[in-house]
Amino acid sequence: MPEPSTSKRRSTRWIARGLPLLMLALVAYATYDIIVYCCVQDFMQKRGKTAVGVVLIALYSILLLLMVAAYIRCYVTIQFNPGFVPWTAEREALEQERNQRASNGADVEIRSWAPRDDEPDSPGLESFYSKDIFVCELDGFPKWCSDCRNWKPDRAHHSTEYDYCVYKMDHVCPWMGGIISETSFNFFIQFCFYCACFCIIIVSTNGYLTSLRLQEAKSIDARLIVALALGGLFGLFSITMTVTALRFAFQNITNVDMYKKNQIFRLAVRIPTDTPPNDRFNTITYPLERPGEGPRAPDAAHTSGMTQANGAASARASAMAARDQQARRTFAILQAEPGENPWHLGYLQNFKSVMGDSIIEWFLPIRHSPCSRHDSMVSDYKFGPLVEELKRRYGLEGSDPEKRAAAMTSN
Repeated sequence: MPEPSTSKRRSTRWIARGLPLLMLALVAYATYDIIVYCCVQDFMQKRGKTAVGVVLIALYSILLLLMVAAYIRCYVTIQFNPGFVPWTAEREALEQERNQRASNGADVEIRSWAPRDDEPDSPGLESFYSKDIFVCELDGFPKWCSDCRNWKPDRAHHSTEYDYCVYKMDHVCPWMGGIISETSFNFFIQFCFYCACFCIIIVSTNGYLTSLRLQEAKSIDARLIVALALGGLFGLFSITMTVTALRFAFQNITNVDMYKKNQIFRLAVRIPTDTPPNDRFNTITYPLERPGEGPRAPDAAHTSGMTQANGAASARASAMAARDQQARRTFAILQAEPGENPWHLGYLQNFKSVMGDSIIEWFLPIRHSPCSRHDSMVSDYKFGPLVEELKRRYGLEGSDPEKRAAAMTSN
């Protein structure tokens, strides 16, 4: 018998597959209602209002095209690039074992809680400390997902419906066929906006035709009532979703963040390795040392016992030790106040990080959000002024290791 979480995931996926078909049927009915029934048969043929019919058909067709384009772009992205954090090899092997047991008719046990992997060479850990800033726990380690058995990237959230951690997850939307994340959020906003405009055209056209029939003391066709009801219902829903999604974009938050609006973020901020100890904050140095091991340094231990003949080998060993020492990175663990958003860049920059830099990208489903690129060596997501404010609070002004190294080089 499948476990409850597995049944829930299956039902969610079936609903996500069925609702897009229902949406297709509703759009087909709306197209018949507006173009055939209202514009052609009534406005153009019965009333002779050809100009009105042509204008309405043109507006409707443009909005329909934009809405369908945004929907297809969003749907395809959700199916093929949903923003899942890849599983580790251990998690993949566990899933294969579970699937094998299920195919054999055996009971599938609920996964046990997996403790954090504190090994210095833990897979994926280097991707965090190779950056200058990342979200961490009290001890300076990145957040850990016991379900995925993996380090959780900044702003990632574990989805119980899909059993994956998701980059900048917003919500599961059955109407869009899956999960809305950083890869699809901008297309979702565009779809909601065009869907709202689409519904406004439906309500306006059917409302205008209904008022004309009332003035003529004619009975109201049931098709008009159905179109008004559906257009009003989905229009109200689309407008609400558009306003909500735009609010999230301007504030650089997600639906998940809204449920945790008083959450406290702790940031591991890189500082020079020679920064003196401070009782105001804790520090952690990567790569981690194994118990009983000390840091490797280019001291005499690497060259003791070397003869003149192997001086070249000694020099290479010292160079490698110096390289390892330079690879060490020290991070200060800085804690923000409850509700402070470290990714708040300013309203316009927040919006651009989701929708893109050009106006064309704001209205057409062309590219993925800039925030989904993760190509910066500073952090996964661009941090706002709060990072510098935290440095001031903790007395770390001017502690940028890159700037200090450049200054020492120039001197």
